[in-house]
Amino acid sequence: MDSTDKYLFKFKGFYFSTSYLDHELLENLDDFEVRDDDVFIVTYPKSGTIWTQQILSLIYFENHRNRTESINVNIRAPYIEYNLQKTDFSKRPSPRIFCTHLPYHLVPKGLKNKKAKIIYIYRNPKDILISYYHFSNWVTAFEPSENIECFMEKFLNGKVVGSLWFDHIRGWYEHRHDFNILFMMYEEMKKDLRISVRKISRFVEKELSEEDIDTIVKQATFETMKTDPLVNHKAISENEAATRTEGKFLRKGTIGDWKTHLTVEQNERFDRIFKSRMKDFPLKFIWDMNEN
Repeated sequence: MDSTDKYLFKFKGFYFSTSYLDHELLENLDDFEVRDDDVFIVTYPKSGTIWTQQILSLIYFENHRNRTESINVNIRAPYIEYNLQKTDFSKRPSPRIFCTHLPYHLVPKGLKNKKAKIIYIYRNPKDILISYYHFSNWVTAFEPSENIECFMEKFLNGKVVGSLWFDHIRGWYEHRHDFNILFMMYEEMKKDLRISVRKISRFVEKELSEEDIDTIVKQATFETMKTDPLVNHKAISENEAATRTEGKFLRKGTIGDWKTHLTVEQNERFDRIFKSRMKDFPLKFIWDMNEN
């Protein structure tokens, strides 16, 4: 049964943002018409969504690469479950890029024909926890938490937009054979963006020159994106109604920020739960910048 509060709307067992909700859109997601050359970015919140929107926009659109067109990445690669711009997706020219936080069982059934491509970006959940905590306290559409302990309780119980991280990544990975999907680790993208861009471009079958790759890597670094108005969501940062305090949409984007926030006890508790929930899970995680 669907349920709602000020911040969260539960639909088919999954939590959405009440503020951005379109009930009719949700009800019809299953029948969303998927084209063979569509590309979907799938992430759990705070796992590199904007970054991947930018990378794919740079790969696919020469006008985005050479800066001759000023189209925000949120418009180039919109969320299918929220459609904040109220776009008629059926009228968008191919190739189309979309992004989503949906779990595997709620995505359009057309994705299971294995023709459209999915790129799933995953990130170590301790850094997600910290990033999500700061984001939720900053943006008014999300429920704030008094401290990290309070947010960690919600996060580990899946009482946040995106529901439980463990279920999200496990669901997508365990059903990977139902989709045409590439798994990319956020931390590996941070460590070697050039190799990651090549890997993504091969997957989406887009040939790029070395000059193109140079341009993409330069424009997709975190520092460049922080100052790029097509990527940094400056309008949200400057909208007093949308945020509680001063801040930036792209905050740090680092690896291992959890070390400066979690207490020893919190870290040990997280490790115990992670070990229990992710037992026998084959994907590896990087928790520190110095790890290989």
